[in-house]
Amino acid sequence: MKTRAIISLAGSVLLLGGALAGGVQGVAFAGSHKQGGDARKAAAEAGKARALLARGKGDDAVKHAERAALAAPESAEFRMLLGQSYLKAGRFTSARDAFGDTLALDAGNGKAALNLALAQIATGDWDAARKTLAAHADTIPVSDRGLAIALAGDPAAAVDLLASASRADAANIKTRQNLALSLALAGRWTEARAVVGLDLAAADADKRIVEWGAFARPKAASDQVASLLGVTAVVDKGRPAALALNVAAPVAVASAAPVEAAPAPAAPAPVEVAAAPAPTTAAPDAAPSLNTGVPAVQFAARQEIVQPLAAKPEAVPAPKAVAKAAPVEAAPRALAAGKFYVQLGAFDNASVAQDAWKRAARQFPRFAGQTPQGATVKAGAGSFYRLSLGGYARGDAVKLCLSYRAAGGRCFVRTGAGDQLAGWVKPGAELASR
Repeated sequence: MKTRAIISLAGSVLLLGGALAGGVQGVAFAGSHKQGGDARKAAAEAGKARALLARGKGDDAVKHAERAALAAPESAEFRMLLGQSYLKAGRFTSARDAFGDTLALDAGNGKAALNLALAQIATGDWDAARKTLAAHADTIPVSDRGLAIALAGDPAAAVDLLASASRADAANIKTRQNLALSLALAGRWTEARAVVGLDLAAADADKRIVEWGAFARPKAASDQVASLLGVTAVVDKGRPAALALNVAAPVAVASAAPVEAAPAPAAPAPVEVAAAPAPTTAAPDAAPSLNTGVPAVQFAARQEIVQPLAAKPEAVPAPKAVAKAAPVEAAPRALAAGKFYVQLGAFDNASVAQDAWKRAARQFPRFAGQTPQGATVKAGAGSFYRLSLGGYARGDAVKLCLSYRAAGGRCFVRTGAGDQLAGWVKPGAELASR
């Protein structure tokens, strides 16, 4: 796919100039001659890496960017350059770590935050990507952030964000096209085609929708990000251990004066453990975490019970065996009703979708209590059958999708778009899904 020419997000991701064009002028070093030599070496290696990136040679750029980062390990600029080189080489795991280091050194770097989120998406960590985008919402342009949210599995939220931005006076073609792609990822193809047509001729708009039809059905977590950046994802074991960021703590210098023996430490005061607060219910729009805590079991204070001796020995009946009650598992919480759907895939026809549903239900027992839905959709690439579950509140839909992804499945959340009871489900035999 030639998606990079279509989605202008790539212009913000691969910074081949701009902020990096100034070399190391903003990097401060201490005054020793050795450190000055390191600065000159880092600048030279960074210059070579940028030149290679400009020529599209990501693998070669990585070698020089790594040397620059080794020579100046606490330079956010060179960490950023290293991450960009890894991205260009299709090494998303290494890029994720490099951009994380950049933010550790420069927390306000919105471009590093956007790149980090994209690398997290490419490595399949949608939850972490959404958290990164939310934490840096003030420093990432809304047009880029909206599309990244869609790629991170929440196209419905992306549509809400970009639709509002598209109505602003400062809206441009980039914002509208990212809105159109988010609509497509949400399964709203008719609206996507209408938005695309605002800036393109009819023939070009139809061609773009055809390209997006393939883009919306990735086979691997890295496919969409790789397509946006125009790179090929490779197997990546991570960056060299020597490049890990390790900001040294200040070193205390011992005094030459005699050191008096420290007094014996006082006995520690007893530590009181506060009772765990009652869990609060997450807001529907918040993306739920899959890491749910298990409350500790609390016991009543121990008390000794002393019984008076009987005046005469009494026969004590043998205790009757009491069967232990089998543990009762709490039933899963019913999903709140709403307008959001978990799309499980798009297939050639309803028969193929039915087979896919059977496999999904076997793989993920939680689906056993849900009713499959579907819809035949016609797009530029032809017609296909969309398989989904819904409608739920957004928070429940996102949580269900995340749980399914954790079990190895693929899905995303969108708003309703003509979803109806799947054709193979007999009327009146629907399962209670809420």
